[in-house]
Amino acid sequence: MLRGLGDGSSSVRLRAALAVGSAPDPGFVAGLVERSAVEPEFFVRDMLTWALTRHPVSLTLPALLAEVRADRAQARSQALHTLSKIGDRRAWPAITPALLSDADDEVARSAWRAAVVLVPAGEEAGLAAELATQLGRGGRETQLSLSQALVALGDAIEPVLLAAETAPDQGVRTHALATRRLLSDPDAGFAWAIEEAKRVAVLDGPGQEGR
Repeated sequence: MLRGLGDGSSSVRLRAALAVGSAPDPGFVAGLVERSAVEPEFFVRDMLTWALTRHPVSLTLPALLAEVRADRAQARSQALHTLSKIGDRRAWPAITPALLSDADDEVARSAWRAAVVLVPAGEEAGLAAELATQLGRGGRETQLSLSQALVALGDAIEPVLLAAETAPDQGVRTHALATRRLLSDPDAGFAWAIEEAKRVAVLDGPGQEGR
């Protein structure tokens, strides 16, 4: 089964990952983690994550915590994604500011999603402040991921949004305003929220949004 994870056919790799997850064995964990770092197909990576969640946390957690410090961006991203699916809060200390601001967008997005799942009760405000340093970053998909992570923290994001809505940088103001719209209306489309936020940010300028 482990040999199948490295097969040239993605369908074979998918079946191998399914088989490994269906018959968990401690000897599979290292191979699953290793393959997650290099697997090119999203749907196979997702099956690898599922297979890892089928194994004891006592085995998967140490391996995944080591991976979030790996040099390869995909290794970090996939380890963070899998940690978010496992949901064991003992992984929280591994969600460092360096990961939340990782230069690779996929790693950062995975870190944001993992962080809102793993954050201990009472530490939401600190996480919100850390996430807010990334407002205005990247393209539409990256910005949506950050907004969704912030919205998941609920009222804890209010102070950081208020501060960001008066930031000198128009991109930061726009992203903060769009996030507020999603917070007040989760069903609003992000594209619409961004366009409306751009209009407000341009017309009002920094320091004027509360008029």
